[in-house]
Amino acid sequence: MNEQRTTNNEQLSANDEQRNAIATDIEAYLKEHENKDMLRFLTCGSVDDGKSTLIGRMLYDSKMIFEDQLAAAESESRKYGTTGEKIDMALLVDGLQSEREQGITIDVAYRFFATEKRKYIIADTPGHEQYTRNMVTGASTADVAIILIDARKGILTQTRRHSFIVNLLGIEHVIVAINKMDLVDFSQEVFEKIRGEYDKLASELGIPHVYYIPMSALEGDNVVERSERTPWYEGPALLELLDTMDISREETPENFRLPVQYVNRPHLNFRGFCGTIASGSVKVGDEITVLPSGKTTKVKGIINAGDVTEANREPYTEEAYAPMAVTLTTEDEVDISRGDMLVHTHNVPRVSNQLKVMIVWMDESPMEVGREYDFKRATTVISGHINRINYRVDVNTYERLEVDHLELNDIASCRLTLTGPIAADAYKQNRATGGFIIIDRITNNTVGAGMIVDVASREGERFEPTPREYTEAEKALNEYIRIHFPEWGCKPC
Repeated sequence: MNEQRTTNNEQLSANDEQRNAIATDIEAYLKEHENKDMLRFLTCGSVDDGKSTLIGRMLYDSKMIFEDQLAAAESESRKYGTTGEKIDMALLVDGLQSEREQGITIDVAYRFFATEKRKYIIADTPGHEQYTRNMVTGASTADVAIILIDARKGILTQTRRHSFIVNLLGIEHVIVAINKMDLVDFSQEVFEKIRGEYDKLASELGIPHVYYIPMSALEGDNVVERSERTPWYEGPALLELLDTMDISREETPENFRLPVQYVNRPHLNFRGFCGTIASGSVKVGDEITVLPSGKTTKVKGIINAGDVTEANREPYTEEAYAPMAVTLTTEDEVDISRGDMLVHTHNVPRVSNQLKVMIVWMDESPMEVGREYDFKRATTVISGHINRINYRVDVNTYERLEVDHLELNDIASCRLTLTGPIAADAYKQNRATGGFIIIDRITNNTVGAGMIVDVASREGERFEPTPREYTEAEKALNEYIRIHFPEWGCKPC
């Protein structure tokens, strides 16, 4: 108990120092943090592998827990009694009452903290198969995935499922945290066995960068500092690895993509096209193409509100790059609307309404082939339907299975037909413009997430759309319109 009190005092002292720094010179404090790298990572894996405990331990040991949070966690720990006299670190993350009662994570929990080198956004995702869709949500914006494995149980089905999803969503850096090593006496043999098994799995999936760390999230071994109980492990602790990891992706100015979000027309003499640059960069004078129309023009001006200061009231700039939010003006009067995409003329992606995609189904109701859905990609919302399911992936064996519909949490390769063409960037080349969500047109619920793999109508590839099947209600409405409103020119379905 004395050790616990000493640690708590150190925690409170660190928080006091931080509050004093903010109170005495807030501008200096903000300046110190604004130029740090931002890294997003998520924790995933099977049920009870220690994901929430790991995040709680990281926040606690890095002195990022405030007084009231610490007091609440101590009170809740005594109430639920899951860790004896110690603080249950998972309670620092699991905020829902049902999560605390059951000792599981249900929804994605986001936490923020910073070290001297980086700022972090953590997504703690659930391990239960029932909440796989929540895990997909957390993984969609992550740069690094920490996959926890219980040292006693080894690789489980959900470990394989989450590894597949992590790879599918384009996360190139995976840290395999072999947790609960204290329960196997920090055995190097156990660690090496699990490492060998996951090496085969990573090779099968094609994950490019994999790191392995033996740890005990509950005790803090190899989380923030290296543990003396693993003398055979020569690598860094988890936080040290995160601080030094190179997550930069190859980015070239030619990959300029600006999904148009809004057309700014304050008066007759100005028309600007607003949006957040998804990738690449653009300069004044660059020749750009508007997709899907294919019209070309040149950039006349770039307005970045962030450049406006007391010393410089001129908002125009010569160059902008991702992820800046800007307004572009053009030299010619070209028709540009919300949902269009601006790209460099010398680097135009293919435009098509026939796409090959990977879909993660996220709704209790099954996905029906031929049913009309809305598809939202960046600022584009367009209707369409799944033309065909090529195969469903069995996440246990990675076998490809033939199916005629998709159930909750199913992952499948599909052919997608849209009512109009869009600029089709492959998800692996551009996560911002290659991903989309599927929306039910009746309930307006998000029912699925997808990644563009390729344009389906490639040269030499035959594409035969499946005839649309209409409901009886749609047929009756169609007949009524044709009888009573013939001037509309409605064709029979």
